[in-house]
This record gives sequence, structure tokens and C-alpha cells, in this order.
Amino acid sequence: MSRLGTWKPDGFAGRIDRLESLAQIRQLAQRYALAIDSRDIDALVALFVPDVRIGRDASGRAALAAWFRDALSGFRTSIHFVGNHIVDFDGPDDAHGIVYCRDELDYPDQGEWQVGVLQYWDTYRRIEGEWCFSRRKFLRWYIGDALTRPAHGLGMDGEHQLNTTQLPEVFDTWHSYWSQVKPDANPALDEPEGTG
Repeated sequence: MSRLGTWKPDGFAGRIDRLESLAQIRQLAQRYALAIDSRDIDALVALFVPDVRIGRDASGRAALAAWFRDALSGFRTSIHFVGNHIVDFDGPDDAHGIVYCRDELDYPDQGEWQVGVLQYWDTYRRIEGEWCFSRRKFLRWYIGDALTRPAHGLGMDGEHQLNTTQLPEVFDTWHSYWSQVKPDANPALDEPEGTG
């Protein structure tokens, strides 16, 4: 497997297309952050496939727009700083990836400015020449007031948090590593809540 995924393009034109696709996919994550922070709902939902699923019972960009309007009203100002972005191509029009993000959220009613670190686990699909998110799942290490020292799982049970899974325990490699290095010494080997 290459460091760009299991799919390998044919010929020079295919390799150029993959490079352009990589640039477009990375722009998705950055444009997502900008749209969230500027509350540009139209630009935000346009980053997703037209038939995007929202929960179990809804789909489509209009339903996604309604979901974002509600979710983003829980805090005032936000800052999403996109970091590492790994992309693996599964085919010429399909890919998946992981995006690191540091976020800051302003809760003026509580007098808090929260700072957190998270990952997005994405699935991408190219439709009519444009790459879009087909799925975006977020997982978190922590979030807490800027005056609080960060700690594993900080804020994960807070009333303002979206449902997510705790990092780094969600990685199978995390458990494997600790079971080999210190089999009896790591309490993080227990299955975290919200997974499975």
C-alpha cells in the first residue's frame, strides 16, 4: 500500500488527477473550519454530498443546515485551527482521512472560553468533478476552559458537548501498544464509553 492509500492511478494523467484531488480534499477541511467560524451555513453544507445522512432518520443538505444552525447556536465565537491531514485514496472518486483540529469555543453566559483538541474521521466522494464529505465523524481528546490545565477526557461529559468518542482509546493500535509495553499498568486498556 502506498502512503496515499490502496488505489494507484494509471499513467501520468491519473497521478496528476490524484494530486489535484489531494489538494481539493485538504481544502474541504480548511473550508469547513472557515464556514463554521464565520457561520456560513450555505458554504458549510455545500461541502457535503447532496444525500448526506444526518443521524438515522434524516438526509440531505437542507436537513444538515438545520442541524448545524441548532448545533452552532450553543456557543458564540469559535476558532477551528486545522492541523495534520492524512488522506488515503480508495479509488479515483473515493477516499478517507483523518484531520487534526484545535478548537476554541466562547461560552459568554458561563464566562468560559473553552479550548480543545479533536480529530475528524472523514469519508470523501467526488461528485461531478468536486470532492465532498460523504461522512464526517468527530472524536475528542479533551475540551475545557482555557484557565484549566488540559487532561485526558477533560470536558467529555460536559453539557455543551456533542456526542463523541474518547481519543486515543478508539485506536486499536493504542490498546495493542500498551498491552505489549505495560500489560498490567495501563488503566486506559478498558473499553471507553461510547464505543463499540
